[in-house]
Amino acid sequence: MKTLLRPFLFVLLCLTAASPLQRPDIQDPFEREAREKMERDQKKALNKERQESLKKDMAELYKLATELKESVDKTDENVLSLQVVRKTEQIEKLARDIRKKMKDAY
Repeated sequence: MKTLLRPFLFVLLCLTAASPLQRPDIQDPFEREAREKMERDQKKALNKERQESLKKDMAELYKLATELKESVDKTDENVLSLQVVRKTEQIEKLARDIRKKMKDAY
């Protein structure tokens, strides 16, 4: 019984593997074009969102750097405030996040 069932299953498997419904390279040209257009639109939307996020992060980085400069200008050589150290940590973290976003785009 098993010997008769194996060739039948093999033929059935071959027929389903060659089915045009399951093969993405044998598609209607209109479907392929629509899918490609949708993918392009998604990439454009993601790039636009990424660009807006980068602009927001860069503005925040500029603000933090300006605040850091003002804080350092107020201190003398004998005083290093904890606020200055925290501000530098924030700037480092934000700069790493910005760099990661830029690298992830490509």
